[in-house]
Amino acid sequence: MEALPMKRSAATTPAAPIEAAGHQTLSAYIQARFDEFSRSQKDVAQYIVDHLDEVAFQTAEELARRANTSSSTVVRFSQALGFEGFPELQGQAREEYRRRVAAGLTGTPTASAEPLFSLDQSEFETAVAADHVNVEETARKISRSDIESAIDAIAGARRVLIAGTDQMAFFASYLRHLLMLLDLQADIVASPSQEALSRLGRIDDSMLVIGLSAGRPHPLVVRAMKLARHRKAGTVAITDATLSEVAKLAQIRLYYSSNSPAYVRSHTALLAMIQALAYGVYSRDAEQYADRIKAFRLK
Repeated sequence: MEALPMKRSAATTPAAPIEAAGHQTLSAYIQARFDEFSRSQKDVAQYIVDHLDEVAFQTAEELARRANTSSSTVVRFSQALGFEGFPELQGQAREEYRRRVAAGLTGTPTASAEPLFSLDQSEFETAVAADHVNVEETARKISRSDIESAIDAIAGARRVLIAGTDQMAFFASYLRHLLMLLDLQADIVASPSQEALSRLGRIDDSMLVIGLSAGRPHPLVVRAMKLARHRKAGTVAITDATLSEVAKLAQIRLYYSSNSPAYVRSHTALLAMIQALAYGVYSRDAEQYADRIKAFRLK
């Protein structure tokens, strides 16, 4: 496998040339340099590492929108890596993506698999097909030991605190709902309200804190994870970014794929994961929960 080319901008000289770093892939080089980037550049870095198949064919403007930053930040990030601009970085991303496809390391369906829709699929069908791939890719990549550890942690915690803001607030609330159906004590932190902050203040070593994030994590979620770590509480991160600060702070890390052709990230795989985790807890003692669930007439 070839090393990445060294392409310098006349105005920008990267601190460490790509060849000198000794990495063979763009993703590996970005991960090694991650802590050197600015906050907005880290958003771009996270998106490239976790969505290489999209980056290989997006414009700088599309990448900027999905990474919640500006196109100028994308260009500066490219130059910080040693490229003249985004087209050169994208060329390297395409090469890496082609190698992954050739090695069978992507979630791309095999030639023998029947496609969900015809080649002239509509925008609706394209989005549904992407969600189908996201669920499959998440299931293939997730670690069984991590899942078992997360289920054990949830089932064994005296109390569960779920932190998720903005779009993650819905999923935090839904996970809390599923756990409370099993008579587990659960609270959520979804906004910097006085009540939510008081819940953070009650974190102790008998609790489990679950942090939900998509892209750049909200400062409140990061604060919850840091506080949990300081007070020796159990921690689980559920995120779509492998370089997420929330994931770095957690003992157990669960990743889901959120690729989407739409203007927002896909959370279909996240929803599937949340429901599967709750079912995993239920299955640990199905007889105990059966009557309670039946009383709610959920099925």
